[in-house]
Amino acid sequence: MSRLDWQREGRIWPHREASRFIDVGPARWHVQRMGAGPPLLLLHGTGASVHSWRGLMPLLAEHYDVIAPDLPRHAFTTGHDAYAMNLPAMAGEVAALLKALEVDPAAIIGHSAGAAVALQLALDQGYAGPIVGLNAALRPFPGALAQIFPAIAKTLFANPLVPRLFAGTIDLAGGAQRFMWRSTHSRIDAAGMACYRTLLKNPDHAGGGLAMMANWDLPGLRARMGEVANPVLLVHGSNDPAIPLDWARDAAGWLPDARLELLPGLGHLAHEEAPEKAAALIAAFLAQETLGAD
Repeated sequence: MSRLDWQREGRIWPHREASRFIDVGPARWHVQRMGAGPPLLLLHGTGASVHSWRGLMPLLAEHYDVIAPDLPRHAFTTGHDAYAMNLPAMAGEVAALLKALEVDPAAIIGHSAGAAVALQLALDQGYAGPIVGLNAALRPFPGALAQIFPAIAKTLFANPLVPRLFAGTIDLAGGAQRFMWRSTHSRIDAAGMACYRTLLKNPDHAGGGLAMMANWDLPGLRARMGEVANPVLLVHGSNDPAIPLDWARDAAGWLPDARLELLPGLGHLAHEEAPEKAAALIAAFLAQETLGAD
């Protein structure tokens, strides 16, 4: 088994009835859509999929038209060039999907690396609405690590055996649940863990995550953050081991119109642990930015 199959692995995906597949050029996007009202775009983080919105999406769909794609080379989205996975290119791919859907988002909500894609859409694609970053991955690694980490990821990505080896050793390393806890300090439900287990054990998906990390340019985004005119809300789980709270505070200070809200005791997947709390913060922010619910 290599590529994930919607009729096989996809049978366990939450909100399967909301899924559809959209062809844009050579790419085939997996998109979930539900609700009615102003359109909200949800962008997951590296290594995740639309399943990460399983709790939050229905809450937002009570008042909004919520659209969530699997990002390029993640989960059930296929056909993207592995070497077009840098941040500006991914923002361009998302913009092409939105054009195909004939959607102009009223707001964008991004988790982790998805928040960086949202800011890039603002910088390069003319998106001018509110942005919500959930445990946003916006701060480059300090010092030499900014160059060393992408270089390591590129080296691993260039070896076609690495994704297969990674996927094959998840169980040997203590299983998906232990890996997720050590990586995120988040405790999530059984449905979410089943999806993460499926993704972590799939070489194609692991390769997509590596490609994303290998081509990410957060220093380039950092240099342009002062140009972001969008109102931004950063929501951060205070127990996140992947993105320390100080990094979130730094990112909030670099953006001209941003504020930071904390979710005490939660980890990197805070929006999965406590979707009601995340939804309440998002609703209040959108109401403040005159994006009232219909």
